[in-house]
Amino acid sequence: MSIVATLVVGSDGSTSKESRSAGVSSDADRQVFLQRRREVNCIIIGGNTARHEPYNRTPVPLIVISRSLVNPVQGNHLALLWNCSPVQAVEKARRQFGEKILIEGGISMINELIDHGVIDQLELSVTPASGGDERIDWKELLAKFAHSTSREVEGTTFFSAHN
Repeated sequence: MSIVATLVVGSDGSTSKESRSAGVSSDADRQVFLQRRREVNCIIIGGNTARHEPYNRTPVPLIVISRSLVNPVQGNHLALLWNCSPVQAVEKARRQFGEKILIEGGISMINELIDHGVIDQLELSVTPASGGDERIDWKELLAKFAHSTSREVEGTTFFSAHN
């Protein structure tokens, strides 16, 4: 594992409800998500994700990519605020923290990193939730990778995709 992007969506492609991913997550997704975080050297998110999701505590350094000078996760002593592109952040994080980097940013960040060939693996959770916001075509996202496997746990389908 090197650069892994993770994303949860509802069955209709919703990436959030009320601006938070928790609304489309499931218990099974949450367990896998928390375990994955303990296996990496650092986590990268965007400023928008930092402002809407609870990132006050992370088990590893948290890199927030933002043009703002105001740290949206001030309670997290492991949070770093970097003003750079996602590709530059991955390169800098690799040098500073190591090879195992988890991307928890939104779909724009993930697509940019995929388009630049930076993402080694996509971990996509599709839950039974629906009726949320910011819908994406998750099948189209998976199609950007040559190989994918899936497994179902308690109604949530976990896809693991790579080239």
